[in-house]
Amino acid sequence: MSTIVLVHGLWMTPRSWESWVPYLEARGHRVITPAYPGFEIEVEALREKPEVIADLTVPATVDHLAGVIASLDEAPIIIGHSFGGTLTQLLLARGLGSAGVVIDSAPTEGVHVTPLSQVRSLFPALKNPANFHKAVGFTPEEFHYAFANTLSREDSDKAWAQYAIPAPGNWIWAYGLIANFKPGHQETWVDYDNDDRAPLLFIAGGADHIMPASVNKSNAKKYHKSAALTEYHEFPGRSHWTCAEPGWEAVADKALEWAEQHKR
Repeated sequence: MSTIVLVHGLWMTPRSWESWVPYLEARGHRVITPAYPGFEIEVEALREKPEVIADLTVPATVDHLAGVIASLDEAPIIIGHSFGGTLTQLLLARGLGSAGVVIDSAPTEGVHVTPLSQVRSLFPALKNPANFHKAVGFTPEEFHYAFANTLSREDSDKAWAQYAIPAPGNWIWAYGLIANFKPGHQETWVDYDNDDRAPLLFIAGGADHIMPASVNKSNAKKYHKSAALTEYHEFPGRSHWTCAEPGWEAVADKALEWAEQHKR
C-alpha cells in the first residue's frame, strides 16, 4: 500500500479527483487530495468568493502542500494534473515524495514551447494585463476548447458546471510567460540538474489544447542532465480533461503502476 497525494490544477478544486479517490482506495492505497490554501470550500462557494482565488500566490501554495506532505508518516507518491503538475515538480525539487507523476503539466520556468492552441486557450486570461490581479474563469465555450475538446459540447458543459472555478490571473502570467522573460529565477524555477530528486513521469495527451504534448515533452527534456529518472508517456487522442473523460482509468493505471515500480 502507498500513500498518494493528488494535486489539482488551475480552474479546478480537489473535486476534480472524485473518481480517482475510490478507484485508488479500492486498490488498498491511502489517498489525500489537499486543496490550495483557501480552496477548502466547495466549487459553488469559490465562484461566489473569487477574492480567495485572486490573492493566492504560487509560493504560498507550494509551502502549504509541502507542509501537508511533510506531516505524513511516509514519503508519498505525488500525482499532479495541469498546474498541479508544475506544483508537483516544485515539490519534488524540495526533496519531497517517493515518486512524481505529472499529467498534462503546465511547464516550469525555461520551457519556451508555446503552441497556437495553448495561446488560444489562455487568451481569455492573457488578453488584459489587469487580469494579473483578478480571478479569471472560462466561459463554457472557452472551457470546451481548452479543457474538454474531445467531449461533446453537452458533456463539456456538464463538466464545466460541476467542476470549473476561476483561476488566479497572476499564476497564468507567471507559469512561464513572465518567468521566461524576467532576469533571475522566478516562482516556477526548478533545478533541472538535481540528481537527488524522486523519479518523475510526464504523461501527456495527444489532443490536449491548453498544455499540449509538445509542451510536456519539452519540459521533460529539460531534465536530461539529471541522473534522477525522468520518463515521458503520451496517450494519443486525449484532451486536458484526461483525468475525467472516458477512459481515465487507463491514465490512472499508468500513473500508479509507473510510480509503484520506480518509487524510492
